[in-house]
Amino acid sequence: MQLVIFFLMILTHTYADYPALKAVLSEKGLRDVSQMMAVWIQNKLKSTEFPEVRGGVDIGIGTVNYVISNMQVVQCSMSGQSMEFKQGTGVSVEVSQLSLAITGSWATQFGIIHDGGSFDLAVYNININTLLGLGDEAGRLSITTISCSDDIGGVHIQFHGGASFFFEPFVSTFQGKISEMIHVRICPAIQQAISKLEMNLQKMPVSIPVNQYIYLSILFTSSPAVTDRSIELDIKGEFYSKSFPSEPPFSASAFDIKYAENYMLSLAASEFFVNSAAYAYLSSEVLQINITDNMIPKSFPFHLNTSQFGVFIPQVSMLCVQVMILEVKIDPVNLHKDASVLKHSLFVLNTLVQSYCYKLL
Repeated sequence: MQLVIFFLMILTHTYADYPALKAVLSEKGLRDVSQMMAVWIQNKLKSTEFPEVRGGVDIGIGTVNYVISNMQVVQCSMSGQSMEFKQGTGVSVEVSQLSLAITGSWATQFGIIHDGGSFDLAVYNININTLLGLGDEAGRLSITTISCSDDIGGVHIQFHGGASFFFEPFVSTFQGKISEMIHVRICPAIQQAISKLEMNLQKMPVSIPVNQYIYLSILFTSSPAVTDRSIELDIKGEFYSKSFPSEPPFSASAFDIKYAENYMLSLAASEFFVNSAAYAYLSSEVLQINITDNMIPKSFPFHLNTSQFGVFIPQVSMLCVQVMILEVKIDPVNLHKDASVLKHSLFVLNTLVQSYCYKLL
């Protein structure tokens, strides 16, 4: 019995969560995203903070203590970047031949003797490989770092000012330490940036105000579907009335979106998307109109009174003999698929004539 209930819950959940909007990002679109990702990575690396490097060098008659500080990335460039879809997971990001130009300060102390200056550091041929996972967290897009690796091709450092010549015999030592320091900070910097991006994604609203009457729900109905050539997003795409939010008397149906490799992004909407907008407006009483007799020109041959309107609806004159004014109202009734003459109609409105009796004084 529990197994039956379990399957019924799955079926109910699946039926209720059919999307009304679908979006597909193609490989062509991903190439453009990779350009933006490259800029984003460069900006994050430029803002990376490096700690001071402290140490000592034995010169035979004592130890010279040194401090390398104020390191800042002043230039960042790359010659290659690419992004690929990874089926069932997300996207892989590959950055090749990344170069960094870093400036900083150096200071030494030998007894009571102090010295200092600046240095220029070039880090070249950095390669970064990152795998990002895409998912669905409470109806919002979720992004996580699954793996990250990097390697550094080489480092060149040049000291300026003071007794900078003193450091020349120990350049290889400094280069090795700084190279390792940068190496262990590249992936954590990327992971931290991805974590901040994830936090911002979870703070994003799941509804978009359309106007003063309705809003659009953009919750994800399922996790992104990643193939080896595209990613498909299923979005609820249902409109609601701000004043009277409620589910419409019809349900979303399954539909497919065709993959188009020549387009960066493809969007598709089902009938439910527009139908729900109509229902939301009707629930907000926006699509309601009251027609009274004073709106009709006096010269017009037809007026909203019982003597003329009763020809078409005899019950009106029978119920309200002295009625002089009628109001016509459009109400949300019988909204369903294929309800009008037009094939695949969006919605149908039934016009109800509601009469109001006004006795002559």
